[in-house]
Amino acid sequence: MNKLENKVAVVTGAPKGIGAAIAKHFAAAGAKVVVNYASSKESADSVVKAITDKGGTAIAVQADVSNEADVARLFEETNKAFGRLDILVNNAVCQGYAPIEGISAETFHNSFNINVLGPILTIQAALKMFGNKGGNIINISSGASKMPLPGASLYSASKAALDAITIALSKELGIQNVRINSILPGATETEGATAAGVTSGSDYEKMFIANTPLGRRGQPADIAKAAVFLASDDAAWITGEQISVSGGMYGF
Repeated sequence: MNKLENKVAVVTGAPKGIGAAIAKHFAAAGAKVVVNYASSKESADSVVKAITDKGGTAIAVQADVSNEADVARLFEETNKAFGRLDILVNNAVCQGYAPIEGISAETFHNSFNINVLGPILTIQAALKMFGNKGGNIINISSGASKMPLPGASLYSASKAALDAITIALSKELGIQNVRINSILPGATETEGATAAGVTSGSDYEKMFIANTPLGRRGQPADIAKAAVFLASDDAAWITGEQISVSGGMYGF
């Protein structure tokens, strides 16, 4: 039997990069997947097609995770399509790299609304659907939460807050048979990283590779495989953890 057979998963921020890889790997492991997106409908539909073309089950649902009404609709659509929820992956992200002089009230709220408030709202909604059977939450954090880089103070702070939520809720929700863990990716090759200037052959990429014991940047599939493990019964005794998936770059 596939590791996630008969499970239903919501993956936020899943039209590209790590989120898309998690959605595809979950489906390959047997899960029915809700591919959430904020604005990239075409990309989300492409992820759904990639899943269904291989015999999997997926739908795309638009929702801004920092908006309460949108979050409510996301989970209503999940319930309408599949009638249950077993796994929530909080992957939607606002990267928000900037030196301290470039941080404004607007950029602060954008970052924390998506990276911190968003997971709080989705977790609240997921708990209602988990019910008495319990469930599984995976927060996609970042190695930058433990080892912040120059220009990443805002992003790192928001991800450190997400890690704190993971730890606190593991103690709060264990009695409800809900497991919650954080994955902390290292330098991973995604569209977001490229937009932030970490392009192939760039000085940034060379720096990351030089500081990664396994000698390469991560791929979205590297993170997705760890997510499948945490979502499965193989990880039944794991909760409240912050698991670095970074090729050794972040050896906490």
